[in-house]
Amino acid sequence: MSETTYRLEELNKEAGIGAYGEEIDREVPQIDMGDFFNRKEEIAEALWSAATDIGFFQLVNHGIPDTLIDEAFDLSAQFFDLPEDTKVQYPLKPGSNAGWEYKAQVRPSTGTADQKESYQITLPRMKGLWPTGAELRHFKSTMMAFERHNWALAMKVLDCFADKLGLPPETFTEGHDPEADRYQSTLRLIHYLGMEDAKPEDFKFWRAGAHTDFDCLTLLHQKTGQGGLQVCPGKDSEGRAIAWTDVPPISHVITCNIGDMLMRWSDDKLLSNLHRVRMPKPEEYLGPRYSIAYFAQANMDTMLEGPERKYEPMTGHDYIQMRLGANFGS
Repeated sequence: MSETTYRLEELNKEAGIGAYGEEIDREVPQIDMGDFFNRKEEIAEALWSAATDIGFFQLVNHGIPDTLIDEAFDLSAQFFDLPEDTKVQYPLKPGSNAGWEYKAQVRPSTGTADQKESYQITLPRMKGLWPTGAELRHFKSTMMAFERHNWALAMKVLDCFADKLGLPPETFTEGHDPEADRYQSTLRLIHYLGMEDAKPEDFKFWRAGAHTDFDCLTLLHQKTGQGGLQVCPGKDSEGRAIAWTDVPPISHVITCNIGDMLMRWSDDKLLSNLHRVRMPKPEEYLGPRYSIAYFAQANMDTMLEGPERKYEPMTGHDYIQMRLGANFGS
């Protein structure tokens, strides 16, 4: 367990929950987003119930084309298959949330690096970070289209929360304006390393250590058969994890969770819950695991201030920089 003290209370809670813990079964709610504009009030009730209960939910009939999701996954795998001397030309720069990293993310909960590589797309910061057409054709155009589809879906979910919180319509949409140069929402392609030839001691690590996300809302795309994601909705009186539940990986179904930024923005009415990616068990699929996450993060100049002003106002930039500093260090 880490003994570091962090500047944000969210991180101090996260630093004490690295143990394996207990596993139990829970139902992860699935919410039908179909016919959104005619069913918005009904959908908002379902989203609010899930977000204030388990804190995780899955979206179906969400409007992102299956073919686009499949293309994004295919190109993600092709990117990670590029030679290392190619990928290293597009490095993740400190504080940027853009570019490629390999085992660089260290969770406060474990003090060890996640067993993965990732490539992060934050559109205003991508100069010089896209692979060339000769290296990977159609990558940039596909990922830009996929990013914008995820943004649109995230804004539907967040606007439902704005209604339930009594905030002005589209408060969150305006706070995540993609046309602004201070936009900082991120699409992350993730490749968890295969464990086919791993040594027994390698399974003591985490594919991704226990954490809460530091955005407003995460949309996670998974592939059927590539599991390991677990959620822990509850903590004990000292902030330690109580029990973990496997979240089923289903292709074309989007798993969502609330992030710390939205918990703060909602005056703790919406809860950001712990999750992690465990190592596969001996009887499970041991190959590589691919996922794609869209992190809706308020623009750098957006002020995070809840309707009841429970917390001191903070800009989206200041909040994200503190969280990046804790997870990636210098």
